[in-house]
Amino acid sequence: MLLVHPVTEAVKFLPVLLVSLILGSQSGNHLWGLAAVAALVGVAIARWLTTSYRIGPVHVQLRTGVVERKLLSIPRNRIRSVDVEAGPLHRILGLAVVRIGTGQRAEKAGRTARFELNALDARVVPALREALLTRHPDPALPDGPAEVAPPPAVEIAHWSPTWVRYAPLSMTGVLTVAAAVGLAFQYGIGERLANADAVAAGLQWLRGLGVVVMVGVGVVALLVIASGLACIRYLLAFGDLRVTDDGHVLHVSHGLLRTRQTTLDRARLRGTSLREPLLLRLAGGARLDAVMTGVSTERRHSSMLLPQAPRGDALRMRHLVLGRGLDGVTLARHGGAARRRRYTRALVPLAVVAAGAAVAGAVGAPIRWPVWAGIALLAVAAAALAYDRYRGLGHATPPGRLVTRSGSLDRSTHTLDANGIVGWTVRQTYFQRRAGVATVIAATPAGIGGYQVLDLPAERAWPLVETVTPGGCDVWARR
Repeated sequence: MLLVHPVTEAVKFLPVLLVSLILGSQSGNHLWGLAAVAALVGVAIARWLTTSYRIGPVHVQLRTGVVERKLLSIPRNRIRSVDVEAGPLHRILGLAVVRIGTGQRAEKAGRTARFELNALDARVVPALREALLTRHPDPALPDGPAEVAPPPAVEIAHWSPTWVRYAPLSMTGVLTVAAAVGLAFQYGIGERLANADAVAAGLQWLRGLGVVVMVGVGVVALLVIASGLACIRYLLAFGDLRVTDDGHVLHVSHGLLRTRQTTLDRARLRGTSLREPLLLRLAGGARLDAVMTGVSTERRHSSMLLPQAPRGDALRMRHLVLGRGLDGVTLARHGGAARRRRYTRALVPLAVVAAGAAVAGAVGAPIRWPVWAGIALLAVAAAALAYDRYRGLGHATPPGRLVTRSGSLDRSTHTLDANGIVGWTVRQTYFQRRAGVATVIAATPAGIGGYQVLDLPAERAWPLVETVTPGGCDVWARR
């Protein structure tokens, strides 16, 4: 910790260190830089002296704070997940970071609810993780039978290098390039590069080829760079991925430089989410997340079962995790009203724009042909999007489960266990009532908290509830 924390603090306070170094170089007094380094070392030593943890039979406690002392106590029966992470420095020193998850509500309450043990000896982590996820018996009860050794873990998935081809099919690389360009121009590096003789000569040569060629070359260069960065990030983040199952817990480990290990308790597994963004879906890929009680699917690494991978592998993983009951399941369509709603919402705004352009042209405004061509192209794209949204809309009710699918640009298929659903809401907006459809929401303390069956014919809403959870129609609620 005495070595890890100074490095961590140095990264956090990098602007302060840079300012102190600049002041020291300009004034000739290098004590500024030494003072900043000494302050960081002092903070690290103070954190080491004031941080301690205790694992008791009922609670896990963490005491931290230099100026303001904090004591975080978590009941062991509230522990939902244990994440283990190790960056390059931690791996060199044989250390690891252990994060204890108690549920999405607690973790959103603030930093005080985050239980993190930084820089633990990696050799004690496996036993610690097993102890934290094991339900400790009540000392007031008599001793039961001797514990049976858990069965050996079986590997149910392993990372393949061919999966890297799915990495460019996300916005990660583009966002990385945009962030890098923004930082470069913010600190003046971009302007210096743009004014360099070689870059200026290259831009002048591209201008000579025409604007269309220049834009095309820029787009191709952006795609190549973004794809390369996305592949590198995917390789570093998910390389050497292994998923094992011993019948009680699912253990997911991945990462090359920064390793991450997530343990998911099967007793808290309530389903899966199969995510298929448009580009990934066109390439035959998908991503699979677990729907866990107390673990939000927004925390991607804490609920991930498979990263971007072939769709067949994701479906096979879903079958292994959830067991039988999903073979041959066909999703039911939602009827013509749902189809009309998608086409209406996609084309009506364009019809309004076209009508406005026609009125403007009638009163003498110059509306040229590119405007009408753009509206026509947008109309074709909107109609294709509406068709794909309806084609991806559906649900199924296999025994003991609810399967719901929706979306086009970001399509998701959620599979929920019926015993994990704690309530139902049937919601109708004004336009839904006019169309005769309703949205059924299955409430669950797992994942995102509520999963929707969109634009289902209203007469099929409560029968769906009764099919999934018999007796669920006994209590009616209006929103």
